Amino acid sequence: MLRFVLLALVTGLLVAQTQPPPKSSPQQAEQPPEGSQPIRVSVENVLAPVLVLDRSGTFVSGLRPDQFRLFDNNKEQNIQVDETFVPISLVILVQANARVEKILPQVTKIGNLIKPFIVGDQGEAAVIAFDSRIRTMQEFTSDSEKITAAVKKLAYGSTPSHLIDAVDDGVRMLRTRGKDRRRIMLVIGETRDYGSEGRGRETLINLQVNNVDVYWVDMSHLLGTLTSGPPDPRPDNLPPAMHSMPGIVPATPTTVMQTYGTEGNSAEFIPLMVEIFRDAKNIFKTSPAVLFTRGTGGTQFGFYKQHGLEDAIQQIGERLHSQYLVSYNPNNKEEGGWHQITVDIIGKDYKTQTRPGYWLAAK
Repeated sequence: MLRFVLLALVTGLLVAQTQPPPKSSPQQAEQPPEGSQPIRVSVENVLAPVLVLDRSGTFVSGLRPDQFRLFDNNKEQNIQVDETFVPISLVILVQANARVEKILPQVTKIGNLIKPFIVGDQGEAAVIAFDSRIRTMQEFTSDSEKITAAVKKLAYGSTPSHLIDAVDDGVRMLRTRGKDRRRIMLVIGETRDYGSEGRGRETLINLQVNNVDVYWVDMSHLLGTLTSGPPDPRPDNLPPAMHSMPGIVPATPTTVMQTYGTEGNSAEFIPLMVEIFRDAKNIFKTSPAVLFTRGTGGTQFGFYKQHGLEDAIQQIGERLHSQYLVSYNPNNKEEGGWHQITVDIIGKDYKTQTRPGYWLAAK
């Protein structure tokens, strides 16, 4: 009997070993490796805040809706220009890691400036602090005292700075706000990311799809002043093209302009945006601060001392409250890829500043 049982077990094992492995379903076999899946983006309504300036650089107010013309990939769009004030939902992201220990006490003093200068009586704000963690210090509130208290509670933490992850969290908070509100993100921190899991390209797409404008107050200048050694007494008279560029990027006039300055909707900035969305380099060639601000039509400011931070917040408020809100439902959604936005003022020699465009997946 025992010999029979052993024979049966051996036979069963041999049969099991000769069975072919289970075939994966066609759906499983065709899945691309993680991280290489194409991004699918659909756009129903595009919001393009427009700042209009005269030849002297002064903000122009009082324009009529019929004076605006907007082009999406050179195709004129049927637009709506909002003439009434649209309440603001603001997320404030503050870098609170060990690198900014000396600066943070200055940042904690600006809480009482947010309501009068930026969000106003009808607006609301939330506060996020980030180092290696993303901490929500205050959910959305219109109570200026709660905003001030949340900013005062900021304390520095670990060395990493998960900037991109923090921006992702800010987008998640803002997209819960109604379409009848403007979605603004104010980042107070350095311009580089140290340790995020998220990828900047996807973050930029989410910012654009959710109509979030990013404004940045850069800590880097003041941080360098407080932590650097004695300055080099020799003046730096070299032109920008003779300075080193990120990675192995050649210092051509175009790449220098892309790296060292131009408005977000300028022609020089568009090639860099296209490269980012095509993921040709698979990495930022310039800082997230530059791409997030220029890619959404926002602005980047620096500060060297306390009143510089206050001035930056005041200037951000002035820009926000001087913009015309132009919205439209694109009539060329079948065109995949980069959609460039340009705005003209009929009959006037005015300069306009708006978001440079957005990315749309091909149907």
